[in-house]
Amino acid sequence: MIIERTQKKVLTHRIESEPRQFIQVLYGPRQVGKTTLALQFMESTKLPVHFASADFVSTVQSGWISQQWEAARIKLRQSEQNNAVLIIDEIQKIENWSEAVKKEWDSDTAQQKSLKVILLGSSRLLLQQGLTESLAGRFESIYIGHWSYREMKEAFDYTPDQHVWFGGYPGAASLIHDESRWRRYITDALIETSISKDILMLTRVDKPALMKRLFEIGCSYSGQILSFTKILGQLQDAGNTTTLAHYLRLLDTAGLLGGLERYSPELVRQRASIPKFQVHNTALISAQQQQTFQEISANPAQWGRWVESAIGAHILNHTRSDAINLYYWRQGNHEVDFVLEYKGKVIGLEIKSGHSQQASGMAAFMQQYKPHKVLLIGNSAIPWQEFLELEPLDLFS
Repeated sequence: MIIERTQKKVLTHRIESEPRQFIQVLYGPRQVGKTTLALQFMESTKLPVHFASADFVSTVQSGWISQQWEAARIKLRQSEQNNAVLIIDEIQKIENWSEAVKKEWDSDTAQQKSLKVILLGSSRLLLQQGLTESLAGRFESIYIGHWSYREMKEAFDYTPDQHVWFGGYPGAASLIHDESRWRRYITDALIETSISKDILMLTRVDKPALMKRLFEIGCSYSGQILSFTKILGQLQDAGNTTTLAHYLRLLDTAGLLGGLERYSPELVRQRASIPKFQVHNTALISAQQQQTFQEISANPAQWGRWVESAIGAHILNHTRSDAINLYYWRQGNHEVDFVLEYKGKVIGLEIKSGHSQQASGMAAFMQQYKPHKVLLIGNSAIPWQEFLELEPLDLFS
C-alpha cells in the first residue's frame, strides 16, 4: 500500500499506548489490506512481534494456536520490552478458534503476562459467532473496509469515473489499463475466492449454485428494488424466499452484496420489506459486464446506475465503522434512493447524475417524516464526484 489508512493509527495507539486490556480484532472483506496493515504495524513498532497465518493450516489443528501463542511468549521473555505482540491472520479458519484464544488469553491474564493480541479475519459471520460466544468482554474490533475514492485517488491517482467503474480494490489498481486482465483478477481472485473460502467452506450452504446465481442477479440489479419472488422466476435451481434471504445475508457478511431494507419508523415493516440490492464495491458489477468502461461511461442512462451504486457502496462501507443505518424509501410512485439514520437523525439522499434534476420523492419524504436533511446529489446540487470524497458521518453535523 502506498498510503497509511486511518485504522493503522488506531491499531498502533491501542497496542503501543494503552495497557493490555482487549484482544484487537481486525475484520473485513478480502483484498482490502488487513494483512498489509498488520505488516505495516510490525515494521513501525519497536515491540517484539510474532506473526502467523492460518491460511495453510488444517482446520482441525486447534493446538496450532497454542503453539503460536507460546512462540510469542518466548519473544516476550527474551525481550527487554515490557510488552510483546502476537498477530494471527485468517483466524476463522481454525476450528474452535475462539475457545483456544480464550484459554490462552485468560492464562496470560491470570499470570499477568503482557502479551497483546491482534486477530485478523475475513469471515465476519464466523468471527462474530466466536467473539460473542467465547470472547465476550475480551475484544475490540476494527473494521477494515473497501477503499474509498479519496484513498484510491491518493494512492493510485484514480479519477472519479475510474473509481466508479473499477471500484476500491488496491490490488487490482495496476491492471485497470488492461480490462480483460482486470476482469479476470476480480472474478477469480476476489469473487470466486470470497464465495468459496469465506462462505462455502466455512458455512453450510445447501444450494451453492443458487447462491452464486443470486449474487450475479443481485449485482446486475444493484441500485434497484427487486423482490425475492421475482428473482425466483429467473432461477433454474429455485429455493424459497427464506433461503434467498439467508444467502443474501451471507453475501453481505463477505463484503460482496447487501440488501437494503425500506425505511420505516416501524421495525416490523422494515424487516418485511422488499430488498434494494447494493454491492459493496462497484468492481463486482463491472467485472461481470461484457461492455467496457468507455462504452458504459458514454451512455448517460447506464452510467447513472454505476454512479448510484458507487454512492451506495460508499455509504454502505461506513455503516460498519460509523454505526450509520442505511435504507431506501418508496411509497406509491415516490422514492428516495438512500435514507441514512444516525442517533435519531434521518437524512434522505436522491441521486441524479444525468440532466434531469427533479426528485419528487424528496418532497413526499420530507412531508411525511420531517427529516434532518434531504440532499440532492447531481450536477445542479452536490456533485457526485464531491460526495464520494465526503465522510457520510459529516452530513449529520
